[in-house]
Amino acid sequence: MKITLVVLTLNEYESMQEIMPQIDRSCVDQILVVDGGSTDGTIEYCQEHGYEYYIQKKKGIRHAYTEALEHIRGDAILSFSPDGNCRVEDMAPLIAKFREGAYDLVIASRYFDGAKSEDDDLITSFGNWLFTGTVNLLFGAHYTDAMTIYRLYRKQIVYDLELDQDKPYETFEKWYRTTLSWEPMMSARAAKRKLRIGETLGYEPARIAGVRKLQIIRWGLGYYSQFIRDWLFWK
Repeated sequence: MKITLVVLTLNEYESMQEIMPQIDRSCVDQILVVDGGSTDGTIEYCQEHGYEYYIQKKKGIRHAYTEALEHIRGDAILSFSPDGNCRVEDMAPLIAKFREGAYDLVIASRYFDGAKSEDDDLITSFGNWLFTGTVNLLFGAHYTDAMTIYRLYRKQIVYDLELDQDKPYETFEKWYRTTLSWEPMMSARAAKRKLRIGETLGYEPARIAGVRKLQIIRWGLGYYSQFIRDWLFWK
């Protein structure tokens, strides 16, 4: 199964210089940088170092994923943030577990087997605990981290779980005036469908540079609303 590494960027020039040279290009079949409209030299960095890139047309991480789908040549997607939160050394074990277990989804968990997040504060730590616990309770899952971006999954489950469609997101995005990502809903729906799910250690260091883009209240309300709706109505 061919793997595409999707590197999500928005003004990550400083951290890209440190993180991207650490990635062994031979461990995946395609590296695709998906950029949200950087103005700090991120695109120029990609051009200089020969990275394939796509500049998204609509703002928001969800649109980064959906617009990039047609450019992803792999059978599986490994989503990665180059801001320093995702350790490159955790990538090989993540890929190995995915390949050896015929999994549909493998998560590099920030709270698995002694791992921890240095980027957490009191609010985000509580939120990740609450949301992961809610997914486990409602959908019969056993996640230690249902929210992280650092994950590897078969491309086909994007379509099977209807993650590429606007309808599952747009009501709550309108209510809370934000754009949601698909990782939390992927975790919930994958569990409800009884897909093959695994976890590996995904220790999260503090970000290297750039601005934190987390919208705690809006995203929190949006994701929690999705969980309740999918528990009640999604088949």
